[in-house]
Amino acid sequence: MLGSLHTGFAPGEAIGRNFLSFLGQMLRVLPCVFILVGLFDVWIKTETVEKHLGHGSGLLSYVWAVLLAGTTVGGLQVVLPVAHALYVKRANLSVVLAFLSAAGICRVPMTLFEASFLGWRFTCIRFAVSLPLVVLFSAVIGWWFDQRRYRLPDVDETTDKAEAQHR
Repeated sequence: MLGSLHTGFAPGEAIGRNFLSFLGQMLRVLPCVFILVGLFDVWIKTETVEKHLGHGSGLLSYVWAVLLAGTTVGGLQVVLPVAHALYVKRANLSVVLAFLSAAGICRVPMTLFEASFLGWRFTCIRFAVSLPLVVLFSAVIGWWFDQRRYRLPDVDETTDKAEAQHR
């Protein structure tokens, strides 16, 4: 980027401006996200997340995941820390996957934008097709990981340390 500024290379300058714009957005959003995730970690008990989003919580857990994903504002820089916090609080992996997938397709700001350009009929049809597929494939992938007793690396250690600190 600095070389582009020095030589006047226009594409490099445009890349630099885009990078600085994105960096500014990240620096404005991330502190708020980390504060909210930290508050979630402190205020919401693991047992509550386990009861509503954990193993054996049933189909309603996917509804909660989709509703939570729909209210998420921002991109992956918001969704990924929330998904991690859910998993650390012992949400079922398939529910976390449903949350991640639903955040990509049904966030309220994105839905309003889509409906204003393509119409509510299109948006409703897309939801009717995509949301059941999100739940189905999240459940299948979660089941597949459960059959292989797969756990995300060092999340179990993080959970044990966090629980020891809260005792």
